Amino acid sequence: MSNELVINSTQKGERIALLQDKRLLEYHVEEPDHSFTVGDIYLGTVRKLVTGLNAAFVDVGYEKDAFLHYLDLGPNINSLNKFTKDVISKRANSGKLSAFKMEPEIEKLGKIDKVLVKNQPILVQIVKEPISTKGPRLSCDISIAGRYIVLVPFSNSVNLSKKITDKQERTRLQRLMSSIKPANFGVIVRTVAQSRDVEELDKDLQNCLEKWEKGIKLLRDAKPRDRVIGEMNRASSIIRDMLNESFDSITVDSKDVFEDIKSYIRTIAPDKENILKLHNGKNKVFEQFGLEKQIKSLFGRSVSLPGGGYLIIEHTEALHVIDVNSGNKSNSEEDQEATALSVNSEAAKEIARQLRLRDMGGIIVIDFIDLKKADNKRKIHDVMREEMKSDRSKYTVLPLSKFGLMQITRQRVRPEMNIVTRETCPTCGGTGTIQASILITDIILNNLDYILTKQNESRISISLHPFLHAYFTKGLISQQMKWFFTYKTWVSLIKDSSLGVVDFTFHNKFGEVIELNAQ
Repeated sequence: MSNELVINSTQKGERIALLQDKRLLEYHVEEPDHSFTVGDIYLGTVRKLVTGLNAAFVDVGYEKDAFLHYLDLGPNINSLNKFTKDVISKRANSGKLSAFKMEPEIEKLGKIDKVLVKNQPILVQIVKEPISTKGPRLSCDISIAGRYIVLVPFSNSVNLSKKITDKQERTRLQRLMSSIKPANFGVIVRTVAQSRDVEELDKDLQNCLEKWEKGIKLLRDAKPRDRVIGEMNRASSIIRDMLNESFDSITVDSKDVFEDIKSYIRTIAPDKENILKLHNGKNKVFEQFGLEKQIKSLFGRSVSLPGGGYLIIEHTEALHVIDVNSGNKSNSEEDQEATALSVNSEAAKEIARQLRLRDMGGIIVIDFIDLKKADNKRKIHDVMREEMKSDRSKYTVLPLSKFGLMQITRQRVRPEMNIVTRETCPTCGGTGTIQASILITDIILNNLDYILTKQNESRISISLHPFLHAYFTKGLISQQMKWFFTYKTWVSLIKDSSLGVVDFTFHNKFGEVIELNAQ
């Protein structure tokens, strides 16, 4: 099983695609001015205490105050508040906690007005990005994620991932981390730390401590709403969490992003540096990997299954509903039960993929095709659990109910990825009537003639829909070849599935868009 990461830089930010065996598994869009990312640590101000909710609303600079519940304060909130106060007042000069006197832990079922007061400065971490009409969700149980470990200030415990099942390895990691971690810092050991030696784990620990130290230096002069410690960008966090032996390619099309990721990989896994590639081909990187077509086909209301069935996916404010249909599934199986089992198994695999792809969270209800045998219902439940194992979000999968419904809860920490796949006709603007679209070839030819003869451009290229690309390049003496004989210069044609059938863009030799004056 191979994992590939493809990163396309645009004016609006980075588009990040994670592929597994050439199939799109995760898709993220990272905007350059996007703030309040999961993991960011801010200096906030308590604006309001709501005792009925046992929660506080905290100003971190978002248009709506962020939500902080008592259960998210963490047991050592008093120690954090004391240390924050010491740093802001310049009584503490560094992030070291070895000489810091810890405060008693708070009660598990206490009241928030006994811990916080209005207008007090507080160090908080984003645990859920702003979604819909809600502001960010916060926690005071601060943690800093590394590649192999998660550093937890104001704690002394060493916890291991539940996915590390080998008893001997658990004992080794427990003893190792207990011996190298500083005082008053806790550690959570991640699954990828298995079989790693002390040198690698210690290096990761020092990197986390350095990040904490830099944040505390910024905190000394920070103003309310300032970000003190920023989580790395989405591409780097995916690499940090998933880079392993099965990761065999990272392709980017921006020199700056290439250098950033190269230096990061050199820090965490120097042996993997050679898998990073800079794309400089004629076609766009997403076009090269066939991703534009996958994105258009996978984010619609209806999603096709390989065997002929299909899914209908509906999103509401309260939950997501997925209906499984057999479609034109051939009846090659023995009976209706076998057909239903086959379609449901395919659907379970695709649904697990769709949850990651769209980053769907909250409650998901799946209406599978009815199965009569209890054994077959168990098989569908097992398939879904197996397919969800590689999901990095927290989730719960319940068995099929009496009515053939499966309920899944999946942690939602950022807005769901939603891409509009129904396009408004670029010619008619949705009115349903168009002029003769065949004229598009004449329009392109007129613009080409104007640019090459009146503007004296050379080495130009045209991005256009694959249908138009085929029209201009087909045949032994194609239209593209005729242009060469006429204008004595070669015009490059670039397929771009993201464009409409009658859309096109001219580029000069530097790749800049040429403004068109002739039609």
